Amino acid sequence: MGSYEGKRGLIFGVANKNSIAWGIAQALAEEGATLGFSYAGEALQKRITPLASSIGSDFIEECDVTDDAAIDELFVKAQERFGSIDFLVHSIAFAPREDLGGRFVNTSREGFRLALDISCYSLVALARRAIPLMPNGGSMLAMTYYGAEKVTPNYNVMGVAKAALEATIRYLAWDLGNDQVRVNAISAGPIKTLASAGVSGFRKSLSYVGSVAPMGNVTQADVGNAARFLLGDWARKITGEVVYVDGGYNIMGAPDMEAA
Repeated sequence: MGSYEGKRGLIFGVANKNSIAWGIAQALAEEGATLGFSYAGEALQKRITPLASSIGSDFIEECDVTDDAAIDELFVKAQERFGSIDFLVHSIAFAPREDLGGRFVNTSREGFRLALDISCYSLVALARRAIPLMPNGGSMLAMTYYGAEKVTPNYNVMGVAKAALEATIRYLAWDLGNDQVRVNAISAGPIKTLASAGVSGFRKSLSYVGSVAPMGNVTQADVGNAARFLLGDWARKITGEVVYVDGGYNIMGAPDMEAA
């Protein structure tokens, strides 16, 4: 029997089979979890439906996380289907392509607003609706990146949004602790996904991190394995943390002078 038998959760952010969120979904499904999925737009529905079906899930609902009414509707459906949930995975981020390259100082006001709304505030909006569905406590997990802590060229406004997300994780962890709801984040190393394709110079970054990180690049499955731990009962007193799953890249300082 898997360690998630009888547990139910919602996963936001699966775009295709290469998504980090899909790696997490597969890991949780292997442990026996019952999963529900949300998508944004008809094109994504066609990609997600067969993936969800492959792990026995038929809860696949559209949700625009910038629309409070749409979020409300999604959680009404989730409550009707599951009654209660045990966990929520937030793997949502977006910024206009033109704001993910060039000079950060040229970030547009609308691009900044959109990036912070979708990539950060959406977690607050989802958490607010999820709490009533977690009467016995639960766990929430979001995805971040090292560009929130250190400058990553071309990551630009997304780095700022991820920094805000990490602060949000801490404030939610404090706020929801009395509800016995834990809130954490995984900071994954660069992984080829649909979202990463929009970041200028991503392939160069992927190659560099792979050559510098003590254990090289990571995969969706690596992140999924970490999520098994953080969302489960093993991590019952861990909250407000950012856990790095990046092959050790974040511990590195100056380049290896001998290699250079």
